[in-house]
Amino acid sequence: MKLMFIGADHEVTGSCHYLEAAGLKILVDCGMKQGVDYFENAELPVSYSEIDYVLLTHAHIDHAGMLPFIYARGFRGEIITTEATADLCNIMLKDSAHIQESEAEWKNRKARRAGRQEEVPLYEMNDALGVLKQFNPCSYDEIIKLEEGLTIRFTDVGHLLGSASIEVWIKENDISKKIVFSGDIGNKNKPLIRDPQYIKNADYVVMECTYGDRLHGQIPDHVSILADIVQRTLDRGGNVVIPAFAVGRTQELLYMFRIIKAEHMVKGHDGFEVYVDSPLAVEATSVFKDNLVDCYDEETKALVTQGINPISFPGLKLSITSAESRDINFDTKPKVIISAAGMCDAGRIRHHLKHNLWRPECTIVFTGYQSIGTLGRSLLEGGREVRLFGETIQVEAHIEKMDGMSAHADMEGLIQWLNAFEEKPREVFLVHGNDEVCDSFGNLLKEEYGYQADAPYSGSVYDLAAGRWLEQRAGVVVTKTVETAKRAVGVYARLLAAGERLLSVIRHNEGGANKDLAKFADQINSLCDKWDR
Repeated sequence: MKLMFIGADHEVTGSCHYLEAAGLKILVDCGMKQGVDYFENAELPVSYSEIDYVLLTHAHIDHAGMLPFIYARGFRGEIITTEATADLCNIMLKDSAHIQESEAEWKNRKARRAGRQEEVPLYEMNDALGVLKQFNPCSYDEIIKLEEGLTIRFTDVGHLLGSASIEVWIKENDISKKIVFSGDIGNKNKPLIRDPQYIKNADYVVMECTYGDRLHGQIPDHVSILADIVQRTLDRGGNVVIPAFAVGRTQELLYMFRIIKAEHMVKGHDGFEVYVDSPLAVEATSVFKDNLVDCYDEETKALVTQGINPISFPGLKLSITSAESRDINFDTKPKVIISAAGMCDAGRIRHHLKHNLWRPECTIVFTGYQSIGTLGRSLLEGGREVRLFGETIQVEAHIEKMDGMSAHADMEGLIQWLNAFEEKPREVFLVHGNDEVCDSFGNLLKEEYGYQADAPYSGSVYDLAAGRWLEQRAGVVVTKTVETAKRAVGVYARLLAAGERLLSVIRHNEGGANKDLAKFADQINSLCDKWDR
């Protein structure tokens, strides 16, 4: 009954935890690292082919983005998650694979011209399509017995459509324990989705603390703020350009625009058009429409009952093809353009910025966090010129920021979620927070609220049955370059993983019929004869 911390330890992205219990080997989340990488992640103590289950909290890439990677290296277990998360992963993982392939091809064109060694993508589309077949979706609050001695339940945590905390009941050698993985805890009073649902009891809690050092403050009236920005911009004859994440934030904005349209909050521009220019966002919007009962809050359910689509309205235009995207910028009518990516570091939004940043009548509206080093961060900090597609673009457009739209709970929300447990858990493990935040939030929980709290580094191992650390590792600061890291997970590593899977399959066939085992051995030897050099 062991828990090993793998990813998002003293860091915010790359969530992954390894649980060994009741004879099963389980991953909770399997996320991709994004942005700046501060600490090395420990290797799994087993091969990917030995993993029986992945329990997935939600569909964001930093929690689900490495699933095709482990599939390519032998994973064939089940992925248990909510219906909505499975639906979103169906589009997001394919999109991620496309990005991996496209980036590798772009870099390899440059490498070939320079005579450098070519790279392989982290994973390919076939890997994404393969791992999607391993999904086994469930409903919120459904009690699921995975195997004798291990039962799970997914509880809505209000972060994203389909997002969940996961309760895990373990019985092993007459010892019973319960561990809860919080997933990303949502902010309250968000459009469309429910507020976080609380859990009453646990022996152990693995808890995110992204915003454990800050308060969001009073939530502004976002609908009125957005309507005012649109009014002023359209009055000037300009476009409103909104960089937005395709999943979650885009649908929130559509919900706001439906209200703005229904209540005629923008005067003199009846019928103004709102373009969603992102194939991923368009697909995700369809998923939001299809997942009504389990995920929507009461206000949204009431709209649906009245026959009102909560994220649709007159003047909504969905742009899918490249030609449709280009046409938007040749249409001279003032309009609203919502496009990905949210930090302006990739995607179609960069084309819209190229066509609108230099126009003083236009407005660029940021609705989410902009990481250091991104184009979005540069614009927010007052950059007066940017490079886009080989051109220097002067920044003359108005730059606006809508605060308070975070999908993550703040310090107060995190404490409220934790305090909902009727008895204090034996141990709270803090993850998914920056180095300083993990430490400061942990100290707050211990000193002011009386919790036993630890923020483990990657590679640390805890014995859940005995209630003690088996190993507590120090953080290993990243020294290798990104390029080195990518080479380490290349084709040869994939081959080694295939070899490990073969050994695992051989062991699974122990006790089989002699005739079958002999045939299997002959096939392996034939393969070895072909490739032995």
